Amino acid sequence: MRSLRFISAEALVSHPLLARESLDSVAHNLYPLVFKASYLLEQTEVTRAVLGNWPLEEFRLAALLGPSTDHPEDLRDRACRACLEACIRGLADRVLQGRGRWLRVADLTGIRDVQVQRCPCGRALGRWGRTELLARTCCALQAEPCVARRPTEVLVDLFVTEGNFEVVVQALRPPGPAPLQVRCPSFRADSLSPGQLLHVLGLARPDALRKLEVVHNVRLNAGHVQQLLAQGGFPQLVSLTLPTRAFDMPPTSTLVPEGEDPLLSSIARELSQMTRLAELSVAFSTLTGKIQTLLSPLRTPLRSLDLANCALNQADMAFLADCVHATHLEVLDLSGHNVLHLYPSAFFRLLRRASQTLRALTLEECGLADSHVGMLILGLSPCQQLREFRFLGNPLSARALQRLFTALCELPELRRIEFPVPKDCYPAGTAYPQEELAVSKFDQQKYDAIAQELHAVLLRANREDIQASTPLFGSFDPDIQETSDELGTFLLQAFKTALENFSRALKQME
Repeated sequence: MRSLRFISAEALVSHPLLARESLDSVAHNLYPLVFKASYLLEQTEVTRAVLGNWPLEEFRLAALLGPSTDHPEDLRDRACRACLEACIRGLADRVLQGRGRWLRVADLTGIRDVQVQRCPCGRALGRWGRTELLARTCCALQAEPCVARRPTEVLVDLFVTEGNFEVVVQALRPPGPAPLQVRCPSFRADSLSPGQLLHVLGLARPDALRKLEVVHNVRLNAGHVQQLLAQGGFPQLVSLTLPTRAFDMPPTSTLVPEGEDPLLSSIARELSQMTRLAELSVAFSTLTGKIQTLLSPLRTPLRSLDLANCALNQADMAFLADCVHATHLEVLDLSGHNVLHLYPSAFFRLLRRASQTLRALTLEECGLADSHVGMLILGLSPCQQLREFRFLGNPLSARALQRLFTALCELPELRRIEFPVPKDCYPAGTAYPQEELAVSKFDQQKYDAIAQELHAVLLRANREDIQASTPLFGSFDPDIQETSDELGTFLLQAFKTALENFSRALKQME
């Protein structure tokens, strides 16, 4: 329920001209209420004016938009383009004026990017867009006379691609005194060359970075990864994501005896220096027989581990089952491994040891068949803290799914299930894992009927709190959605370059 104070703030901001003229008369402790009310009602002129006259020493966006006693609604999932643009422009107004109390920190982190915007305009400004807008604002302010006595530190989750690389570099490396100093607790990079990545990360104060995501079209090999970790140090890093094939040997490296991998050992030593590291994602890197080398030097146990499609063998799974990380894991992804066929005992030992902490388990395209359902139920039964279970891309029948759903209803904390299209809905003889084009060619009517039966299983067990769905092409990724055009262009250019190199090689052979 809204408080009378918040209702009054809404009434004020509903008259933008009056609100802007009255800001000098508003008590300083009421500015947060006026700001949230203007954001809620999308009164962007008021939002900008509130920031331009912000009287407090700190501005923290997530805290202001979160639930409070005056207004319990959480607005942090409203990445409203109009409001966020007004925030950044108001911030620029504030530092240009240079009057009043020093604005020490402007924290713009904590916004959640979601698929459907609830704001009136319905238009989002994603992480990449927020990065570019702030960087361009910083560059514009660098050209203005600096009237601020001391710079304002701006915290932002940076998302850098080739499309905004130059302006971000300029924002991070001003030619002289600047009113805004950009600091990033988290950094995401895509569609950059290794050299560009190393350059921009060096400017972004890696010593203060807590989350680093290097994804998709940043073509790194083990040599680049070793250089990246050694150069950055990353003493505060909590979460690290590396791109596909990040542990491949550099093309110029010399052959080493089998079982030896000095580059991997060096990478592991660098990781061991990160005493706060708790989340590691190395999906789609070939790590056969290398998991112990990579993970055993770590000084702190991992809470999140993504090893999807890493071609693990029996020794790798046995190490995972027995290592110190197992009893601390909260999030685990072993997609792309036939866990119940290749190493069932080690996998079940891993689940048993992780059962007290495991909250999210992903087993997509793991070859789980009807004959495995009984074993899978036994393996999952100790995992009483499990909240999310994803197993898309497995050849399971409707009958097997009904049996599995009945068992999953016994997990008290479970809230989300992502299940595959039953194999009954595909033509007989469909091969698994499926190609991308084949995934969507199924009998929709039959699927809808089976999905209704599965939801009926949940209802009969009084588990309406469980959401079950089949996102055919994975969960919504706001960062990919926002940069899809640039990503497509980058892929086409990479394909063109590969063809040119191939043609050149053929000519040299003639």
